Amino acid sequence: MERIRQQHRQKEAMEAALKDLNLNLVEMTDETATLDGGDVLFTGREFFVGLSKRTNQRGAEILADAFKDYAVSTVPVLEGLHLKSFCSMGGPGLIVIGSSEPAQKTLKIMQQMSDHRYDKLTVPDDLAANCIYMNLPGKGHVLVHCTSEEFPESVKVFEKLKDHMLIPVSNLEKVKLDGALTCCSVLINKKANI
Repeated sequence: MERIRQQHRQKEAMEAALKDLNLNLVEMTDETATLDGGDVLFTGREFFVGLSKRTNQRGAEILADAFKDYAVSTVPVLEGLHLKSFCSMGGPGLIVIGSSEPAQKTLKIMQQMSDHRYDKLTVPDDLAANCIYMNLPGKGHVLVHCTSEEFPESVKVFEKLKDHMLIPVSNLEKVKLDGALTCCSVLINKKANI
């Protein structure tokens, strides 16, 4: 019961923050629909929605209805918790993807469904592919990724991104609860009136 109250407080806080930014909110009222943020990959051009234990086709349809200006394609999550368990965006047009067979199969499906050709950066560890890309004024390309303590070989791959400011952040505690870096972030492309 306490967990439900906590989730309700989190939802209210997020709604208030988004309303303060004058963003439109869409609430899923269909009780059969499920949509986990970890299954939603926005490339800047289109959405890929992973169909997993946490996201179903109806949830993907509601997302497509909310973002009519963008293509929305569903892809199966063959292994792992959700889509971002093995892929995320590493920059404009750059998909960071894990090297496992299920991750590579999902990437192939994504490539077949898209009219756009994305560059890819393959990291040895699927969980290391969960990173956060930001294009920050005055900083340029910034990539938040797991530390070399967690994924030393994957960090070596990230270090090849010479035009990115790399910020390693430990995910050792969050991973104990199936958490990842993108689970702890909400990126909003809007200037605040401060």
